Amino acid sequence: MATLQKQYGDTFTLLLGGKYITFILDPFQYQPVIKNQKLSFRIFSNKIVTRVFDVKKLIMDDEMNDELHTSYQFLQGKHLDSLMENTMQSLRQVFEPQLLKTTSWDTADLFKFCSSVIFEMTFTSLHGNYLAGDRKTFITELRDDLSKFDDKFPQLVSGMPIELLRDIKSIRMKLKKHLTTENLAKIQGWSEIIQRRQDTLEKYYTPEDIEIGAHHLSFLWASVTNTTSAMFWTMYYLLRHPEAMAVLRDEIDRLLQSTGQKKGPGLSIRLTREQLDSLIYLESTILEALRLCTISGIFRSVQEDLTLHLETQDYRLRKGDFVGIFPPALHYDPEVFEAPEEFRFDRFIEDGKKKTTFYKRGKKLKHYVIPFGFGISKCPGRFLALVEIKQLLVILLTYFDLEIISDKPAALNFSRILLGVPYPDCDVSFRYKVKS
Repeated sequence: MATLQKQYGDTFTLLLGGKYITFILDPFQYQPVIKNQKLSFRIFSNKIVTRVFDVKKLIMDDEMNDELHTSYQFLQGKHLDSLMENTMQSLRQVFEPQLLKTTSWDTADLFKFCSSVIFEMTFTSLHGNYLAGDRKTFITELRDDLSKFDDKFPQLVSGMPIELLRDIKSIRMKLKKHLTTENLAKIQGWSEIIQRRQDTLEKYYTPEDIEIGAHHLSFLWASVTNTTSAMFWTMYYLLRHPEAMAVLRDEIDRLLQSTGQKKGPGLSIRLTREQLDSLIYLESTILEALRLCTISGIFRSVQEDLTLHLETQDYRLRKGDFVGIFPPALHYDPEVFEAPEEFRFDRFIEDGKKKTTFYKRGKKLKHYVIPFGFGISKCPGRFLALVEIKQLLVILLTYFDLEIISDKPAALNFSRILLGVPYPDCDVSFRYKVKS
């Protein structure tokens, strides 16, 4: 993309996967794209959800679509505080058995570790606890099946028939069945958002319709995949930069002391959302990892032939083509970020406060890090994702010693380019033990 930008400028059209996509790379020209009512995110996203998760009714029923979108309010504000309690309780379930162990080193693969913890804390926080049979076995099987399905996500998005992807069709069906109305009833403690989504879906489907499971599958997938990879890259950079880890530990320790909390037996610490947000070095570290590792695109479908008016010139767009914004072009712009290839954990801090002012061509940027999209397509789960990552990092940095083992550096796996935060091209060994 950088090569094309040098050759053709900030706006050019590519033929990708049989689709013409006009990319807008100048950050000062994003708004005309986001605000144009004739450029549709819903058409684009509905096609993806239908193709990948086999949800057919979204394309035909705007009223249901609108109702489902209202459920996202339960991922914000006071509802997020309630979810925070759930995620913390889930973390206790995961880590308290570890705290009872001796203080010897355990070795693990970092991506598998993040995947396991993020999946369990997210699933149990949103859906509750499984009542029938072995809870741990159910969680493990569901996670492993979702991982196999997710492995073929890029092919499904591209339009490859699922029948050509070996056993993925049967795995998708198995996942949908796990999340049908009948099977969700076996799980106790639904969050508000799952309850609202289920209530909405039961208005538009019969209770036994398996497409209800497909809706819940798409929501579960969206809740865990990018959070897992974001957690991996944040942890990876901290393990590679012990000096950053030391600053974060000190920041967390000072917050715990100021709130009168001591590290006792079990996971006894409690932090509010405001207290988590006050950890500015922690937040800067996460933002820096997302800046370096988000290789997503923001797309709109052109609903009719039109002329897009930008400051530089006008561009004619054809019905059925796409317009795309590519945030990494901004994230790696040396005019905006000094030494953009480097990891600098304190890049978003200035004079002991959050730094929110960045410039290009002498003008202040409204958007400078865009890991979650923006406008109508902005990720509705971004607040929960950041809370989960912060809570998990606070637990790990407070209770455990952590060291990287692998010498070989991890790189981005570009098979998922334009589809969010990519996975690493290889896993990374690390070790951890309970602090004495």
